[in-house]
Amino acid sequence: MYQHKQYAVFIFFVLAWIGGFVALAWNLLGADGPLMIFTGILVLVGFLFHGLTVKVDDNKISWAFGPGVAGQSILLSEITEVKAVQNSYRHGIGIRITHDGWVYTVSGFSAIQLTLKDGTMYRVGTNDQKGLLAALKEKKVSIALPSKTKSETEVVKRNNMI
Repeated sequence: MYQHKQYAVFIFFVLAWIGGFVALAWNLLGADGPLMIFTGILVLVGFLFHGLTVKVDDNKISWAFGPGVAGQSILLSEITEVKAVQNSYRHGIGIRITHDGWVYTVSGFSAIQLTLKDGTMYRVGTNDQKGLLAALKEKKVSIALPSKTKSETEVVKRNNMI
């Protein structure tokens, strides 16, 4: 069984930045009710979304945030293709629906794209693409080979000394 957890470094930085302003307000204004509630919400968000755990067992792949919230589980028999992809800034972090399908990510740009029999696509962020692809390949899931880009197939040499 494969299991890997990617920690939400970006979310930690954003929460720490906001937490600095909360600490300043706490110091200047005192501990009033709304500030304490807001602090509790920040701690709760940090706990619930501190990482993304991806698991591959004998018949399914599953992923979930933090202690197991807002996740998904898919039977390996439902997957038609898996490939390594790179997300861009427009994919963001968290859970999103984009033109590339559902995106689940917490940090970085590396991900795998799962295509299901019904055409649904999922992008699952991971900082261990090779390990996750190897685990899926071991379970006999179809892995797509990376396509060659124009720069790989056609090399143009230019003289920059002109």
